[in-house]
Amino acid sequence: MTSASYPVFDSPEFLHAHIDSILAFYQKTAFDPEGGFFQFFMDDGTIYDTETRHLVSSTRFVFNYAQAYLRSGHPLHHEWATHGFHYLLSHHQHASGHFIWQRNAIEIEDGRAMAYGHAFVLLAASWAHRLEIAGASQCIQSVWDFMENYFYEPAHNAYADERDESLQHLSDYRGQNANMHSVEACLAAYEATAEQKFFDRADLIAHQFTVTLAKQADGQIWEHYDANWQHDWVYNIDKPDDLFKPWGYQPGHQLEWSKLLLQLEHHQPSSWRIETAKKLYDCALNYGWDKEYGGLVYGYGPDKNFADATKYFWVHAEALAAAWRLYTLTGEQRYYADYNDIWKWSWDHLIDHEYGAWYRVVSREGNKIEPYKSPAGKVDYHTMGACWDILDVMANSAR
Repeated sequence: MTSASYPVFDSPEFLHAHIDSILAFYQKTAFDPEGGFFQFFMDDGTIYDTETRHLVSSTRFVFNYAQAYLRSGHPLHHEWATHGFHYLLSHHQHASGHFIWQRNAIEIEDGRAMAYGHAFVLLAASWAHRLEIAGASQCIQSVWDFMENYFYEPAHNAYADERDESLQHLSDYRGQNANMHSVEACLAAYEATAEQKFFDRADLIAHQFTVTLAKQADGQIWEHYDANWQHDWVYNIDKPDDLFKPWGYQPGHQLEWSKLLLQLEHHQPSSWRIETAKKLYDCALNYGWDKEYGGLVYGYGPDKNFADATKYFWVHAEALAAAWRLYTLTGEQRYYADYNDIWKWSWDHLIDHEYGAWYRVVSREGNKIEPYKSPAGKVDYHTMGACWDILDVMANSAR
């Protein structure tokens, strides 16, 4: 599908309408009156798994509905954000205090404590705090304390990745993904509470990954490290399509880091962030943009060849947010051109104009390859989050 004409992608009216269309997709079937939200949706919104609950989806639903309420004031969104947050505390929190990775109905299916998952609990609690939802403030502090005690490695300015359900065993694996989302979560906590410790931690981790560790990887963000925070160049080398730990450089993550650096810059200017954000953005676009079929690939190797050329929704959403922030900050037209090109490719290949929301993944050519609109982990947090971020930048620049 290729559109002959396109919406005005830099119009606030378009962005608000697009967010509303995504919310409408989930509003039809997502709410589970027994607790939390269903998390597995076919293209038309039909639920294909009613029992499995993944921590990432559970937290992202809270983010989505808290954001939606703060933008629209719709009481339903406050009710659903509260509903989702209470489910986190009642069904994902283990007796030991950590938040489990996945459950199936009443059974714990995966009880591991993941730094990635706890970063999202901190994110959800921070947005719930803005809505004055009961327990949110305490949750922010308890998750911070848990991550400090069980994951943070001050000698490396970074969080370790995972512990077993007993919390006794810490995996040797280290990764950037949990740390990137910890930066996002700490920023949200800082904005919600004004506590400086959250900003300082976000800034420290951001510098560690985008400057210190990136120096050993051609100025880019490598995904995987060993227990001593040395680059692990072969971890998951046979899994370039892994959902949480793919091998290779990830254009989407480099763009997400670029966006996060610029969000930090908005709060407290520092000379290194803008140039670093530009470099990460340029690497992602230069090596990740598919010159033959358009769109951004999932990953490429150190040799700059595509490791996985399929096209994911979240990669393009993060690219939109980074491009708009760089355009607004610098005034350079190339970022504006990128912003529109990314929207056009997404409009033609990733957005479902029949049922709403974005497809999770399409082929390199931009064709549908699965009937699952939103399996666990998606819930269009990236797509609505990008639109909300762009709207915030627009509002700030108009002041």
